[in-house]
Amino acid sequence: MLRSPDRRQRASEELAKTTIDWQFLDAVDGKLLEFPIPEYDAKKVEKLLGFGLMPGEIGAFLSHKKAWQACVDQNKTTLIFEDDFILFPQFEKTIDYLLNEYTQWNLVRLQALEDSPFIVIKEVGDWVIAENQIDALGCTAYLVKPAAAQRLIDGARFIYEPIDHYIEHKGVHGLSFLAVRPYPSDISQTPTTVYRPDRAPTRGWKKMCRSVHRWMDRTFSPHPWFPR
Repeated sequence: MLRSPDRRQRASEELAKTTIDWQFLDAVDGKLLEFPIPEYDAKKVEKLLGFGLMPGEIGAFLSHKKAWQACVDQNKTTLIFEDDFILFPQFEKTIDYLLNEYTQWNLVRLQALEDSPFIVIKEVGDWVIAENQIDALGCTAYLVKPAAAQRLIDGARFIYEPIDHYIEHKGVHGLSFLAVRPYPSDISQTPTTVYRPDRAPTRGWKKMCRSVHRWMDRTFSPHPWFPR
């Protein structure tokens, strides 16, 4: 975000370790959003999550949509980073392999917040290209092709889940999200700019109603809620 010059500086220093051609994309600042937001389906979010998305979460989703559009407009396979990434030594070698050797993918996850069991698709020395078996969470670093970026845009006409859930939501956009394991990138210890207040667990009648809404949505909605 434009109001975060310190984060831009850290990102610049991290990318300076590589020969990657990169540029900043000004993020959508959740603090500056004016409600109602056309893409944001507030009623659906409240029913299915039990709480609304924070402005920062909505801003993050819109920022990724902006990056996907840039990928489409430039018609180039694109690395997308959030601003709190760190790169491991094997990062650039991994990207080179995905661009020039093994290209049978739509999106490739290069970082995750949670571990996940996975199925190995291809072994490459001391790392593998894999398919995670559960949502690994996080969107700090990933690689996307223009055709896949367009499908992500098309599937995101309505926002009703956080960006890291949506990007794994194959039921909406139809894309398989592969992963490099171990991941060649990680999240830094920089405090998040997506503020989430402590949310008390949903219990009792409210939780029962939420479960019913989720079942109905997964069964009947053309845009079903995650998880599948």
